[in-house]
Amino acid sequence: MRILIVRLSALGDIVHALPVLPAIKHAMPGAQVDWLVEENYASILSMAAGLRKRVIVRATRTFETADTISFGGLLGFHAAAKYLWNQDYDFALDLQGLIKSAIWARLSFADRVVGFDPPNLREPQAAFLYSQTVTPVDATHVIRKNLSILSALQIKPGGLEMPLTPQASADTTAAIETAGGSLGYIVLNPGAAWPNKRWPPERFGALAASLQDRTGLRSLVTWGPAERDLANAVVNASDGSAGLAPATSVSDLAVLMREAALVVSGDTGPLHIAAAMGTPLVGLYGPTWPERNGPWDPEDVVISRANVCVCHHKRHCLRGAPCIETITLDEVVSASAKRLVK
Repeated sequence: MRILIVRLSALGDIVHALPVLPAIKHAMPGAQVDWLVEENYASILSMAAGLRKRVIVRATRTFETADTISFGGLLGFHAAAKYLWNQDYDFALDLQGLIKSAIWARLSFADRVVGFDPPNLREPQAAFLYSQTVTPVDATHVIRKNLSILSALQIKPGGLEMPLTPQASADTTAAIETAGGSLGYIVLNPGAAWPNKRWPPERFGALAASLQDRTGLRSLVTWGPAERDLANAVVNASDGSAGLAPATSVSDLAVLMREAALVVSGDTGPLHIAAAMGTPLVGLYGPTWPERNGPWDPEDVVISRANVCVCHHKRHCLRGAPCIETITLDEVVSASAKRLVK
């Protein structure tokens, strides 16, 4: 059995799709599973146990290793399509639900191209490219929605499993020890690709100071591309209670999250990586619904303004004052203290 999973982007969405992989491998141990992904988000799949190959598109270069094939340059699209065509896939599972992802799934020439039915697609027209559609039985959380596609393979998934095995660099290991190591530390993640999802940095800084006063735990502030100034603003507002995390790969970030006593973040990829690592979480939600995209551990704490937001799933606030900014420092301090003792 050869299966292609199509989930091109983004980081958090790929995390939410990952449980499909171990569910397939448990039901069909001999299945060969490939994953089609865009280069900007491919690194997290290097930690995923059970994949035969990462098939990387929209890449800057072309190369092949034992577990990865990448297609770059102007001819990359054609070369990738030819490669997929020659893999003789039995199934292509489109977990993205866009026209572009459905086109990639169809270009694999898999015997069966499977996606969700139109009401459960971001772009309903994508359904015309599938040979079979699935109506999710339980689509409350996006992970359960993704797992429901396995009904097309006659697989009934059991418990939720994240197949990630990260390793840390020396710099990240040193940062963990400096922050507290086995004595514990807190991770604050102030960044997000959407400005509408960012809690103010000065409040993150005040949160670090308050939590150190209450618990004795210092905070590490994580940051991604173009977010270093934002992270520095948190550190500068923390009254010495927070330090800047080193530059991290996705694998480093996963280890940093895994070893933390608590992670506080908005709805963004690092929050979902922390959830995949089983780390206690406080999630801050504005324009997105935590019931669908939030932490899945019932012990985790979410503070949400989604019920009063008027710009759901918008990058920028339509009123010029993101509703996530109405979440108060006292609310987050209280939620953090509650989650730390669970």
